[in-house]
Amino acid sequence: MKVIFMGTPEFAVPTLKFLIEKHDVVGVVTQPDRPKGRGKKTIAPPVKDIALENNIPVFQPEKIRDDEFMSKLEKFEADVFVIVAYGQLLPEKILNMPKYGCINVHGSLLPKYRGAAPIQRAIIDGEKITGVTIMYMEKGLDAGDMIIKKEIYIDDGETYGSLHDKMAPVGAVALIEALDLIERGEAKPEKQDDRFSCYAKKIEKGFGKIDWNKNSREILNFIRGLNPMPCAYTLLNGEVFKIWNAEEFSKGGKSMEKAGTVIEILPKKGFVVKTGDSALVITEAQAKGGKKMNCSDYLRGHSVEIKTLLE
Repeated sequence: MKVIFMGTPEFAVPTLKFLIEKHDVVGVVTQPDRPKGRGKKTIAPPVKDIALENNIPVFQPEKIRDDEFMSKLEKFEADVFVIVAYGQLLPEKILNMPKYGCINVHGSLLPKYRGAAPIQRAIIDGEKITGVTIMYMEKGLDAGDMIIKKEIYIDDGETYGSLHDKMAPVGAVALIEALDLIERGEAKPEKQDDRFSCYAKKIEKGFGKIDWNKNSREILNFIRGLNPMPCAYTLLNGEVFKIWNAEEFSKGGKSMEKAGTVIEILPKKGFVVKTGDSALVITEAQAKGGKKMNCSDYLRGHSVEIKTLLE
């Protein structure tokens, strides 16, 4: 089939690569290059690099609704548009443009976790199973009919990064299966039951502040769901202190100290922080202006006193 691909982040890359092998990708639409990092160097979206390597035309409209851009899309006369984490809502004119419609690869088992951050929210909420859904796009947010769903188990130590990497190739394979069904006229779309829907709100900058009054399991899920981005954090001596990894403290949390208080130092592992119901060992962290490191290494160069309060 003749395909227009719309996607932006790393999550979309496996799908694009697989599509290039199996179908005729005639154009790639992605977000504009953006400045990133401390040096604010302009960085191209990962999808753009793959497209250019394969000599596929790339379009980066600031606004997808631009009339001139939509006219360009129409001229391709594509059979289908494939959308994977593109980053803009598509207008009806685009949704109705291709012969077989617009197909989306979504990182959850719909109707759960519609929205921008399904992978992170599933981990934060303590889900044990998630997956990918291949669906037709329609005007409502992630509310279109479903074609294929694939389950993925969330391991105890799963992070946003590790689950993202497991999910991306599963989505790519599922998409090819769905396109084959569509092309053969054998797809059997299933409507979503809105009663079971929930919204995975976008993770905004500053969202990651840890509430130490929550129980240890909730805090662990929060830390893992935000690793590697935007990363959970607390305040240590008034400065941002990123928490990359932690584990449950085997001795529990019998201390009567306030939640967020350092109650024990384990030089070979990290430091123990009181939570709402027990305690956690902080094992990997990053101080302001520093590098991510094991807390055993951090403690060799920094003093963290018992009874220090993380806020």
